[in-house]
Amino acid sequence: MEKAQIQELIRAAFAARKFAYTPYSRFQVGAALLTKQGKVYTGCNIENAGYTPTNCAERTALFKAVSEGERAFSAIAVVGSMEGTVNTLVTGPCGVCRQALYEFGGPALTVIMARTEEDYIVTTLGELLPYGFGPANLAGN
Repeated sequence: MEKAQIQELIRAAFAARKFAYTPYSRFQVGAALLTKQGKVYTGCNIENAGYTPTNCAERTALFKAVSEGERAFSAIAVVGSMEGTVNTLVTGPCGVCRQALYEFGGPALTVIMARTEEDYIVTTLGELLPYGFGPANLAGN
C-alpha cells in the first residue's frame, strides 16, 4: 500500500472513533476497513452495561460491510486511545476481531495500527494471528 492510501485509511479510522460509545471504559477505538474494490467501511466500538454485548470497532466495520454484500478485504486501520487523550501505544485488534477478520481477509489482510497519520505500524493478519482458523480448515482438506 502507498503511504497516501495508508494515511487516508488512518484518517477515516480517526473520524469513526469520534462516534465511539464508551461510557464504561472511556477507551475509544475507530476502524476503517478497505475492500478489494476500494470502498471503505468504518466502525467504532460500542459498549454495553452488560459488557458481553459490547462490539469492537473492527467488527462494527466488518459487519457493516458484510451486511451490504462485501466479502473481500485488503486492509484495515485501527486507532484507539482513552477519551480526550492521544495514545502513546498502538491499538491492535483483539483476538475475537482477529478471528472475525480472518474469515474474510485471511492471513494476507494488511493491518495498520496507528498512533497518528505519520506514526503507524503495518503488518498482516497472519503475523498477528499465526495458524489462524478459517474457511479452508472446514473444506475437508
